[in-house]
Amino acid sequence: MEITISEEKVFLIPEILSMEQARERAWDKKAGVFSSGLSSLLSRPKGEDIKITYEEKRYEPFWLIEFRTSYAYDRLRKFPVQISGPEVQSVTIANLNFTPCEDKKLGRVIIVPGTEQCKEEHQGVSYFDGISGEKRDYSYAFRFRLEEIEDLENYPFQGVVIPPEIRASFVVRQVLQELMKPLQADKVYEEKITLSRIELYYRPVYAFEYHWIPKERQGVAEFDGLTGEMRTGGRTFKQAVKAVLKKDLLFDLGADALGMIVPGGSIAVKLARAAVDYSRSEKKKSSS
Repeated sequence: MEITISEEKVFLIPEILSMEQARERAWDKKAGVFSSGLSSLLSRPKGEDIKITYEEKRYEPFWLIEFRTSYAYDRLRKFPVQISGPEVQSVTIANLNFTPCEDKKLGRVIIVPGTEQCKEEHQGVSYFDGISGEKRDYSYAFRFRLEEIEDLENYPFQGVVIPPEIRASFVVRQVLQELMKPLQADKVYEEKITLSRIELYYRPVYAFEYHWIPKERQGVAEFDGLTGEMRTGGRTFKQAVKAVLKKDLLFDLGADALGMIVPGGSIAVKLARAAVDYSRSEKKKSSS
């Protein structure tokens, strides 16, 4: 098997909703934060009894893996061919003689060996939440402008930055486990998996903490910084963690790591990004 991995990239999706707009929505929908469940039907909060006690703008990570697979192989088969009548005692095909036998469904048949030449190709995209590792659909985010981050460690984020708890090796492993299926083949000519995009994205989220004063209840609402969609029952982070925002640590896809991700010593692994890094280093040498 041949696995090719592209160069990794990091992107920011700049917010469409401003903090002021998010704050207005949070204020308008504050009663809805506590309006779920049976108890809310019996005791609905009044707007004046709820205060916003904390607000934050943060950037949450998710992963995108774009893949292509290509398989070419031969498979030996035996094909039952129904004969024309009971009088047929033998059949000659391409100078080979076949004697009829009984088949439960087809009656009298001859069994002709042959080879199926097979070709399978597939492509797709998978998204993973950068915190939980769960698969989620983030395709909506690509309707908006993207900004590539060249220097992740020193990028001036304007808000709380959430480092991914899930690294590239995890999402690559998940995708490869789905793609590496056993082939019903007698001879394999091509077995390729190409991960054409391995990308980390940061999307904007606004979060607000609420205090329902008479009931002494706390609540959190989140607003998508791209669509403005509200989600209750979230959480706040309150501090940025930038020490681990190092690309080499997040994209832990060296040859050694791939050897652990993909079992089997007969698998050839091509790192497309390694070729890119080499060409860049050669340019630096020539310029100096």
